[in-house]
Amino acid sequence: MGKLDGKTVVITGSGQGIGRHMAISFAKAGANVVVNDMVEQRLAKTVAEIRAVNGKSIGVRADITKKGEVENLIQEALKEFKRVDVFVNNAGIARRAELLEMPEADWDDVMLVNLKAVFLCTQAVGKVMAEQKYGKIINMASVRGLGASKPDQVSYSTSKAGVIALTKEAAKALGPYGINVNAIAPSIVIDPEGGSGMAVGLTPEQLQKLLLDKAKLSVIGRVGYPEDVANLALFLASDEASYITGQVIACCGGRNDKL
Repeated sequence: MGKLDGKTVVITGSGQGIGRHMAISFAKAGANVVVNDMVEQRLAKTVAEIRAVNGKSIGVRADITKKGEVENLIQEALKEFKRVDVFVNNAGIARRAELLEMPEADWDDVMLVNLKAVFLCTQAVGKVMAEQKYGKIINMASVRGLGASKPDQVSYSTSKAGVIALTKEAAKALGPYGINVNAIAPSIVIDPEGGSGMAVGLTPEQLQKLLLDKAKLSVIGRVGYPEDVANLALFLASDEASYITGQVIACCGGRNDKL
């Protein structure tokens, strides 16, 4: 028996990186997984990987910054699997620039994907879950939203602080309907497969140096991996976490600069 047997999970941005690892982890736990991405090849690859471990999955291409496409994503999940039990707001982007140099267009892009899209998805799936009287919403925040400092991440940090506030407000609004809403705040997460993030295009030697350098930020002496975040998400998605809501849980190896 898996933690999520028979449950249906939708994960935005799950064609690569952390979202892909979540999708595979949830499928192994017995969930039906709806994979979302903007790139068809990534969608197909993740769906194939899920089916390779005997999981049930469909891929839905949707731009989650557009209300109509968000609603279509949820309707496709309902059409295939009849319910949406868990929704993970995972998709996100970053644009590096310090405050005085940040282009307005870059600021707008980050807020659109990292914050507005989370609002649109939470509102749309919240209505479905309210009718079901059951649901789990998991938002991907960041230690940047908790105060971890990096000058060239002003837009990203601000957007993730907004996700944290939205998580708490959604937990209050949706709690009476039996819906749990929580956020995960990762620190540095490196995918050795190079699917996304800092490891893209690195040689094995460069990757090893990156792992050693970034490990110094953690009191346990290593970086995070996608599986670390996926394991926490799996717990929050399960009924074992039924009494946890409105919380922001740092998955950061004990970073001491996040507060």
